[in-house]
Amino acid sequence: MSQTNSAWGGRFSEATDAFVAEFTASIGFDQRLYRQDIEGSIAHATMLAECGVLTDEEKNAIVQGLNEVKDDIEQGRQQWSVALEDVHMNVEAALTAKIGSVGKKLHTGRSRNDQIATDIRLYLRDNIDHLSAELTRLQLALIELAKGEADTIMPGFTHLQTAQPVTFGHHLLAWNEMLQRDYERLQDCRKRVNIMPLGAAALAGTTYPINRARTAELLGFDRPSTNSLDSVSDRDFGIEFTHAGALIMMHLSRMSEELVLWASAQFDFIDLPDRFCTGSSIMPQKKNPDVPELVRGKSGRVYGHLISLLTLMKSQPLAYNKDNQEDKEPLFDTIDTLAGSLRAFADMVPHIQAKKDSMRVAAAKGYSTATDLADYLVKKGLPFRDAHEVVGASVAFGIEQKKDLAELSLTELQNFSDLISEDVFDVLTLEGSVAARDHIGGTAPSQVRKACETALTLVKSRTA
Repeated sequence: MSQTNSAWGGRFSEATDAFVAEFTASIGFDQRLYRQDIEGSIAHATMLAECGVLTDEEKNAIVQGLNEVKDDIEQGRQQWSVALEDVHMNVEAALTAKIGSVGKKLHTGRSRNDQIATDIRLYLRDNIDHLSAELTRLQLALIELAKGEADTIMPGFTHLQTAQPVTFGHHLLAWNEMLQRDYERLQDCRKRVNIMPLGAAALAGTTYPINRARTAELLGFDRPSTNSLDSVSDRDFGIEFTHAGALIMMHLSRMSEELVLWASAQFDFIDLPDRFCTGSSIMPQKKNPDVPELVRGKSGRVYGHLISLLTLMKSQPLAYNKDNQEDKEPLFDTIDTLAGSLRAFADMVPHIQAKKDSMRVAAAKGYSTATDLADYLVKKGLPFRDAHEVVGASVAFGIEQKKDLAELSLTELQNFSDLISEDVFDVLTLEGSVAARDHIGGTAPSQVRKACETALTLVKSRTA
């Protein structure tokens, strides 16, 4: 069975094969662009009327009809047709069915090529704003949690081995720094997304007396694009967004890994709220951190979408090619994955409970104040390399005696350096260690509280 497409069927001597029509159709996934498609069409019709290409009566009929089509879609009355290929032709057909032949004038001065490029930019702009709001919500939750845990001591790690004591609040603020950069990347990406391709038509522009600046103004774009060939053919703005999304997911995955570790019986640093965990069908004691595990796993699909989009574009000659139909599903799924992951984290983080005693016990293991002893000796006049050797020998003795450095007696410590005196125990305590890092970016509780206030001021300024 074959069928003819009214958008371009006049040139063809035979109808499109039914399988080919279904294979090449995009309505199954691009229908989600209907709001942006209608928004763009209303702006286009308004501009055409202002330029004298349409009469006011025609424009008013088109605008009213498009709003009715939008209402039909949102009320579930719209029947999407594969024969009409895509969201553009489905909307135009529904419009023409409502207002007659005037609906066919809507496409004057534009092509589906610049139309879809505009729709995607509008859709992506809307979703960048939504994702930015979710990032903000997550950051606020992290900062508030960090404020409450500014004095909570935990081990800091390198190579997943105990390194130096830090505070839980300081660690949470490290996560916030990652997300702050993610937010800034999204805002920077938005600047390049917010350029309007409409008016580029198929690839060379149009002979109609259009006013692209006016259409850009109506749609909230910063400006029209400046080259018609580039306007319809490139998707680097989508690739850039997916790259920013991959970085967000990488950061969320790192956070997820730590949450999974910390919630384990072996670490026992935190308790996750029950509603963000699941149990086992066979082991009744289990409380599985499914949300962070799933977010960790979902990072892979966004990475894959980035590679897919890069590969999609790498060999395309100018201008538009049918290949670009394949841009939407990776982009849509990236948006959906980011939105779900950020929402899950923003909902979960405020309810994380720190197990302070477990964290402190862990920080006391692994000779986490060894660097403090080395710094102490340097301040007493010993060259750092010599101090490093002294502390290494002290740690070896502590391991042999099954004692932490703070548990060694003054006499035992003095066996390794006569520069050590009673005041050494001020720096060997966990509290003394974190308090000594009292500078911008340090883990001292006073600095953590200042950093929280600075971060809160910055994040809250977005909505001021």
